[in-house]
Amino acid sequence: MRRKLARYGALLLFLASFFPVRAQEERSAEVVRSSLIGLEYRVKAGFNLGGAAPIPLPAEIRSIESYNPTLVFAIEGNVTKWMNNRWGLITGLRFESKGMKTDAKVKGYQMEMVSKQDGALKGVWTGSVKTHSRSAYMTVPLLATWKYNKRLQLELGGYYSLLIDGSFSGTAYDGYLRKGDPTGEKVLVSEAAYDFSDDLRNNHFGFQMGAEWRAFTHLNMYGDFTWGVNNIFKDDFKSISFAMYPIYLTLGFAYLF
Repeated sequence: MRRKLARYGALLLFLASFFPVRAQEERSAEVVRSSLIGLEYRVKAGFNLGGAAPIPLPAEIRSIESYNPTLVFAIEGNVTKWMNNRWGLITGLRFESKGMKTDAKVKGYQMEMVSKQDGALKGVWTGSVKTHSRSAYMTVPLLATWKYNKRLQLELGGYYSLLIDGSFSGTAYDGYLRKGDPTGEKVLVSEAAYDFSDDLRNNHFGFQMGAEWRAFTHLNMYGDFTWGVNNIFKDDFKSISFAMYPIYLTLGFAYLF
């Protein structure tokens, strides 16, 4: 009985050691075959810094009192098809979160809010505004890439993003609202809440540019800059009178297979 158990144990140890090695050999062989036809795979992970901003800064925003980029990240898997020794095309799939917290002083700012004292209010706001936005996207980039040298690679192109989940809310405080228009009835407001999460746009397009630096054989450092070309809000959204565009810098590492 003990001999049988010993034989079974030895067999299990052999299989446990054989299959990972076998799987690694198969993966390595697949990578070699892909490289022969000009395909290159990588996984990227980084942190996003930026926010949704109006361009240019409108007169209604008098000052930015504070800004917090919050902890938001990007994880991406992509493939590069090299056309020759220098030029290639990149596409893949990226899961990312984008967000910010801001505190600003505004004047003549179009706003809808809910006050505990006065209920729902709509009009022109003068005072302070705290905003917290956070959104999750599934993004497909399409980029042209160029090898400057053996270590540095530059990228330029565009992207499409689908909103998975998002929130845009905050607090208006220490100010007053003119109902309807700038000449309307004045209502003093100590604090009121607003939530425009349901008005966020689902489909986004934008430009992307970036660079990767080969630090080690399989490890790169990278930076990507993205600029959305459409408003983060839907076309029929009128509560904020100006468009806001997602502008972000992503810094991180990439593993090259």
